[in-house]
Amino acid sequence: MTEPTRAEVCVVACAEAWRGDGATLASPMGLVPSLGARLARLTFAPDLLLTDGEAYLVDEDGQVEGWLPYAKVFTMLAAGRRHVMMGASQIDRFGNQNISCIGDWRRPKAQLLGVRGAPGNTVNHPVSYWVPKHSPRVFTGHVDMVCGVGYDRGDPGPCELRVVVTNLAVLDFATPERVMRLRSVHPGVEVADVLAATGFPLAVPDQVPVTRLPTPAELDLIRTRLDPDGARDRELA
Repeated sequence: MTEPTRAEVCVVACAEAWRGDGATLASPMGLVPSLGARLARLTFAPDLLLTDGEAYLVDEDGQVEGWLPYAKVFTMLAAGRRHVMMGASQIDRFGNQNISCIGDWRRPKAQLLGVRGAPGNTVNHPVSYWVPKHSPRVFTGHVDMVCGVGYDRGDPGPCELRVVVTNLAVLDFATPERVMRLRSVHPGVEVADVLAATGFPLAVPDQVPVTRLPTPAELDLIRTRLDPDGARDRELA
């Protein structure tokens, strides 16, 4: 078995976001987070609930397990029994996220997805983020529009911003000021690489660990069952 790729390290890092969540609805957005949620369900989080995004609960192979009409998702959302991993076109040091537009919202340079469910997600249940290309354009000192709510946005603010997983590192907000902190760097990445790719000061502990590698069993599941065609690598390309 060959050494894990960066994409496979990211899949495991995403999976770890759902560790300990129990019977929570996982809502991953993007291929690598989806593989992470399915891997978590197959290994250390067997009670995790997966959905096809429309009306059904499914197992890790996409087979229907139950009925979850779209309206019922909002019941789980309001009760805090959901953990979504969203993308971010921009994110700042307090976790404010933008997926709506680039530039002045009244006359943007680029129109993106729109605010969508980001505000409700962040104030009602745990939220994590997946950024496949860590750069100062994404990790910026100021977001052009706040979609996902950050920790500097008043009371009550976000429910929980758990982790931000990127192609370089895992970050969180485990600081007294609730600003973004470097939690681990992926194998082969230096702390200086992450700092150079971030457009604001990061909190950096004295010792920064390396993101854990997939176990042989996890690697086998990723390669032979979850993503035998290797699409995960293209998401980081």
